[in-house]
Amino acid sequence: MNEKYLEWTSHVLEDPDLTAELESVKGQEEEINDRFYRDLEFGTGGLRGVIGAGTNRMNIYTVRKATQGVADYINQNFKNGSVAISHDSRIKSDLFAKEVARVCAANGVKAYIYPELMPTPMLSFAVRALHCSMGVMITASHNPAKYNGYKAYGPDGCQITNETADAVLANILSVNEFDGVKLTDFDEGLKSGMISYIGQDVVESYYENVLKQSIHSEIVKTSGFKVVYTPLNGTGNKPVREILKRIGIQDVTVVKEQELPDGNFPTCPFPNPEIKQALELGMKYCEETGSDLLLATDPDCDRVGIAVKWHGDYKLLTGNEVGALLLDYVASQRIAMGTMPEKPLAVKTIVTTDLCQKIADKYGVELVNVLTGFKFIGEQIGRMEEKGEEGNYIFGFEESYGYLAGTYVRDKDAVVASMLICEMAAFYSKQGRNLVDVLNELYETYGYYLCTQQSFAFEGEQGMADMKALMNTLRQDPAKEIGGGKVLGFGDYLQSVHTDMTTGEKTEIHLPKSDVLMYELEGGCKAVIRPSGTEPKIKIYYFAVQENEALAREKEKELQTAFTKLLRV
Repeated sequence: MNEKYLEWTSHVLEDPDLTAELESVKGQEEEINDRFYRDLEFGTGGLRGVIGAGTNRMNIYTVRKATQGVADYINQNFKNGSVAISHDSRIKSDLFAKEVARVCAANGVKAYIYPELMPTPMLSFAVRALHCSMGVMITASHNPAKYNGYKAYGPDGCQITNETADAVLANILSVNEFDGVKLTDFDEGLKSGMISYIGQDVVESYYENVLKQSIHSEIVKTSGFKVVYTPLNGTGNKPVREILKRIGIQDVTVVKEQELPDGNFPTCPFPNPEIKQALELGMKYCEETGSDLLLATDPDCDRVGIAVKWHGDYKLLTGNEVGALLLDYVASQRIAMGTMPEKPLAVKTIVTTDLCQKIADKYGVELVNVLTGFKFIGEQIGRMEEKGEEGNYIFGFEESYGYLAGTYVRDKDAVVASMLICEMAAFYSKQGRNLVDVLNELYETYGYYLCTQQSFAFEGEQGMADMKALMNTLRQDPAKEIGGGKVLGFGDYLQSVHTDMTTGEKTEIHLPKSDVLMYELEGGCKAVIRPSGTEPKIKIYYFAVQENEALAREKEKELQTAFTKLLRV
């Protein structure tokens, strides 16, 4: 029987749910192995896993062990170290957040914790506002209810770098989850001053910084704009509604079934605004109220999805489409208002639509491409700040519904995005146009850019090995033709090499190493393959560029068929 399982069952566990679970799998080797065959992997994304008993699960012991590694890192690298802590609405998130504070306080690391659940961007803001050494956000973002997670942030407000993650991991590996963790009582920590609640002054300062990103807030107040909003039972309910109230949107209908925090997500098993089903209840509310716009934020309120009233129905827009609209709006209106910096810069990820390059070129904006993950956008802001040039940053976004205007946080922010989306929609509404009209105008000008995703699951221990083997095979023997079309360029971001498949010329890719492969195809189309950083999946991003939507969708089907064959899955 698994040695770790025996160790866990020999301890009197503080969480009775864990004791009951371990007893329920007694004698079931496969179930035991799944819980104990590995430790949850700690990386730049922190931890993420199913809630439950075992080293391969999210529970108070794996959280404590990770936090001991974080606290040791802080003490190794900072004098009078401190940490900011927040949590979302997920099952046991509040418990895990307090465990983080208890471990940090016991290790002499001052812990600042929000008194209630708060969004991820407000954690990033608190790290910087309170000059903390690190930050911890307890969340699994948009994963199903059985998951929870642990995001670690550096003093710059970005998710931690590979170097920091490796150093923390080295500490974690030397810790036993039962007898290697220092722990203090939470209330005692409050009394001693080693644990403090984050005050309303920090929250208010965050709101003020969000409002500074407004361009045409005066238009919103007189627009009569009607909005339906759903926080999907997460953290966005208070901050998003507060910001919408402050910019003057009077008519906001909240989806009651999804208003209050509930980690079971009873009406949306996948609380992800990228998924249509998560927005269906909100769209029904739109139909009943005749609202102009639906906003839906994910549980930790760093992503936002929308639906727009269009010819009597409601049309969902993708993250790429909303991002392109926001970039065009911010750039054009900052020029119109005379607030555009002399050398404006925007940032997007390599799996985000190339339509943005066309928009950036039109307005004289430098567009920087970074690896997948918003921390890389935050890094770019940090580099600009070091040069005293952070004022040049105007906008950043990724295809997975994450956007940021302003430099006050270093992660995607659905609060500021919700504000700007409403403002943008109201601005165009005054002109007799809605967001779909404006998007169609962009497509008519630049061509139709269709960006879609396909995922292939690799479950369990064997699945992870199969996923790595497949990526290695694709890397070692790059395809020269896919679906009868030539591969013009092949980018291997793990080897940092781009190959011109026509000439054989190789050039260096100046980005951090990452397990990503990019295929540049004839006609301006491309595909990007990468393992997910948070789930046991390989993702393929398809980019079909054609004259119109019908041709683009036909091309996308061809790409899906060709790449499914290439992966042999």
